[in-house]
Amino acid sequence: MKKYLLLSSLLLASILLMAQKPIAKFEKHTHDFGSIQETNGKTSYNFEFKNIGKKDFLITEVKSSCGCTAPKWSKKPIPPGGTGSILVSYDPKNRPGPFTKTITISNNSEESKLLLYIKGDVIPDPKKVKKHLENKVKKQSKGEK
Repeated sequence: MKKYLLLSSLLLASILLMAQKPIAKFEKHTHDFGSIQETNGKTSYNFEFKNIGKKDFLITEVKSSCGCTAPKWSKKPIPPGGTGSILVSYDPKNRPGPFTKTITISNNSEESKLLLYIKGDVIPDPKKVKKHLENKVKKQSKGEK
């Protein structure tokens, strides 16, 4: 009986402590840009979230998996019930084809590392494709690989 009472007390204490933590609830964790033209330049998406916890939510760092992806975020603590955002920009220049990038958010919540994702498919610049094909044909006519 004492063990049961001790376990129940520990479980209740841990639940109460978790309820005291900040909790960021994102509207979505993945954004699909779909097909984007390389010639249109950078494209962005704003990941929005709400702090549904009981303490201020603080983002300490945001890192992307590639230099082609640049995040900007709320630097001030987000109070309980408050909202914040992380703006993620992707530069498709010289990156034709499908892509998936990860954004890692370091913060003070129970989940100290949160992950967001962007994905899409870059349609290459037609001028670059034409130039590439012309060079390939020239090399083949000279017997090069």
